[in-house]
Amino acid sequence: MTRVLVLQGPNLNLLGMREPEIYGRDTLDEIHAEIAARGAELGLAIDTFQSNHEGALIDRLHQRDFDAAIVNAGGLTHTSVALRDALLGVERPFWEVHLSDPATREPFRQVNFLHDIAVASIVGQGKRGYHLALEAIAAWAREPGRG
Repeated sequence: MTRVLVLQGPNLNLLGMREPEIYGRDTLDEIHAEIAARGAELGLAIDTFQSNHEGALIDRLHQRDFDAAIVNAGGLTHTSVALRDALLGVERPFWEVHLSDPATREPFRQVNFLHDIAVASIVGQGKRGYHLALEAIAAWAREPGRG
């Protein structure tokens, strides 16, 4: 079974309360429950992790106990070379997800340290973006030579 780490960055624990007009009304726990259910349907083992601390996210990646990842780095997308280096260092494919589309927001969000090393970036789809990433990972896992 393909093991998928869903890595959630700073402030995503505030989903449902923080700027619902941008991020929606679903809480992170609700989104994680939907991800787990969809992952099970697709035959994927899901592990979720959220932290407001860059080092904790990096430490979680360093465990290397997953085959692929979905990463919503939140604000660290625009600032963290260290998170980028960790994603490169663990040598696992990852799909970048953002609930909103950073390209349509403030100018400082135009910088993205992850998009060029991600398998794909799914932005502006709300929580549906996680499901799209799961489907892409399930297809990737079915590729010849993966199983």
